[in-house]
Amino acid sequence: MLRPYRELLRVPHLGLVMFLSVLGRVHALGTPLALTFLVVGWTGSYALAGLVIAALTVGNAVSGPWRGRLADRGSAPRVLVVSCLLYVTGLLLLMALPAWAWYAAPVLALLIGLSTPPVGPVSRAAYTRLAGDSTKASVFAAEATLFELAVMAGPVLASAMISLAGPRAALALMAALALASVLSLAAALRRAGLGEPGPVAGGGPGRRGSVLALPGLTPALLAATLLAMGFTSVNLAVVAVGRELGQPVVAGALVAVWAVGSLVGGLIAGGRAGTPRYVLRVALLAAGVIVLVPALPPVAEASPVLIGVLLAVGGLAISPAIAASNQRLGEVAPEGRAAEAFGWLVTFTTTGSTLAAPAAGWLLDTVGPAAAVGGAAAAAVLAILFATLSARRSR
Repeated sequence: MLRPYRELLRVPHLGLVMFLSVLGRVHALGTPLALTFLVVGWTGSYALAGLVIAALTVGNAVSGPWRGRLADRGSAPRVLVVSCLLYVTGLLLLMALPAWAWYAAPVLALLIGLSTPPVGPVSRAAYTRLAGDSTKASVFAAEATLFELAVMAGPVLASAMISLAGPRAALALMAALALASVLSLAAALRRAGLGEPGPVAGGGPGRRGSVLALPGLTPALLAATLLAMGFTSVNLAVVAVGRELGQPVVAGALVAVWAVGSLVGGLIAGGRAGTPRYVLRVALLAAGVIVLVPALPPVAEASPVLIGVLLAVGGLAISPAIAASNQRLGEVAPEGRAAEAFGWLVTFTTTGSTLAAPAAGWLLDTVGPAAAVGGAAAAAVLAILFATLSARRSR
């Protein structure tokens, strides 16, 4: 099972680029938590904190495609460096903002979101240039697995710093982490010979028209969006279960179990040779969400042990499905436009998560966790249809 990983590590520069790309996204996962505590401390309002986080999210979603396009057509390391400096400057300004000037926070958050370094799109585009056909499946599986660690590390680092020194210090930590990791990634890309655009950057048929018009690309993006909506809904439902039981620690444990299942599934999937079966992996993920519905209130009395087992088993399909989805986008996008395609992925999935949160919240308020996860299951089934459509169109 370890053979594909050994082959991956033998590819020059690939291991370092992957490690730095995952490290370069930890800050983005911790910043919203630090920002929430900061704004609530200023205003005493979670609603206003939500407004600031929404501005940050909108900026990131809107700028995804054109940041990717800039990286494709120019120097990806330069795009990373410039955007990182703007991003860190914005965080420092927000950190220094006095409480009475809180009304400037949404504007600053929007600008920070617009300048978020495109680490994901740039690094995934780099994988398509560095990895050979025999290692592409492993590299996307390994990245999806390692990203689970980033998902856990970002909020943990932010919350620890908030407890020790307050939210301003947490924002400063996120800014320092962004600066160190993103600049290191830019340097690693230059050393790997990826400082200049890909072969078709100067023109050619692969450069004309919208990347969304490419056969199979938009259905793959829609499938990824629906999966992101499902993840958001399940996370909120798990938190609601812990709240109903009066044990918030249960919610954290259940989310951790889900993440561990994803880590294990990603390691196993990355160790398998051959091209991943995209539609099958999405279908397995959908099945893992569907079987969770009957175990949740009000359909059944909440049993943390049963729910934990179902989450662990269902989580095995998360990283493999994400890896197959990312590999599909890398295969469908023409050479020299991969970063733009993955930039659209940021836009689609961020929008999906943003729309899913209030819908899942309404279902939790009116029916219960089973309804919210039922909505996630419906989104996952629709994702199977779009994944099938993408596979047929790309063929």
